[in-house]
Amino acid sequence: MSDLQIGLIALGVLLILLVLGFNWWQDRRVRRKMQSHFPTSEQDPLLGGSAAAGAAATASGAASSRREPGMGGDAPRKEGQPAPVDPGSDADDAEEPDPACEVVIEINFAEPVRGADLLPYMQSLRHVGRKPMRVFAETDQRRHRARVHAGETYASMQLAVLLANRSGPLTAIEWSQAWARAQDMAERFDATIEGPDQQAVLEQGARLDDTCAALDTQVGLTLMLGSGQPAAEVLSVARDTGFVADGSRLAWPAENGATRFTLSRADGAAFDAGMGGIERLYLLLDVPCAPADSRAFGRMVDVGRDLAARLRAELVDDQGKPLADGSETVIDERLQVLFEQLEQAGLPAGSERAQRVFA
Repeated sequence: MSDLQIGLIALGVLLILLVLGFNWWQDRRVRRKMQSHFPTSEQDPLLGGSAAAGAAATASGAASSRREPGMGGDAPRKEGQPAPVDPGSDADDAEEPDPACEVVIEINFAEPVRGADLLPYMQSLRHVGRKPMRVFAETDQRRHRARVHAGETYASMQLAVLLANRSGPLTAIEWSQAWARAQDMAERFDATIEGPDQQAVLEQGARLDDTCAALDTQVGLTLMLGSGQPAAEVLSVARDTGFVADGSRLAWPAENGATRFTLSRADGAAFDAGMGGIERLYLLLDVPCAPADSRAFGRMVDVGRDLAARLRAELVDDQGKPLADGSETVIDERLQVLFEQLEQAGLPAGSERAQRVFA
């Protein structure tokens, strides 16, 4: 045999060994993946009832001494946290993505994924840039969920990205970040992703932003307190008047609990922050976010005058001038037109959609 023939034979043997080794590695990888979804049991499924009963007793004893975090029905739950949905529940969650102001990226898992495995990644899916995201999911039983629960298994997830808010329309960078988050989830959990074309998304966001910009209106009043008054005293008077806590601000609630207008310190600080006095307060009616009301501005004027009397303050408009008699009637008539325009644009004042895009 020549050296060339020997070399070709050796190369052929090497290629065969490489193919066999690759097949073995692929087979081992598939077996591992299958075992991760279908763990082996020490109990032979073909054995009779007595053996099965013994295995069940062993499993029961183990369960009494060890609990998987967040999986048990009796696991402790923080106050205000939504109750977990029972696995296999036939009820769909009512909350869904809003196609009028959100765009959805679909993540489809090759194999169902436990909610307990998905939950650690939910924090990274709250927002991109200045746009919030919402996470929805579909269980392996085809039930729609507005949040991921540890005790369920999911076939897919949906990332709903807000198209526009007061920071402007969704940008190419923000959309790219959302897509990157979806790709990361797909790589971690062996999934495919689907979503609309970027240019179509950006154009839809720009149109929504133009609509919102034309309807975005806020009306304010100022309370001039003169020399600084103690914050504790001001807060007490505001609460007696009917205001309730709303973060660093105070809110005047409607009958359904929605905020009609807010009261805040001129320096933006919380009412209970520091020991300094308060010289100026702002009343603000955020028209798209407040429920429609025939006396939206007039109601705020009434409360402002009551506060002014209690705090020995002067109530002025946003130009620093005293309110003219009858001005609230004129402004309320103009606001009725705006409420109608918001309704026609599909952004009813005070609705969840309006509060989402005018945030």
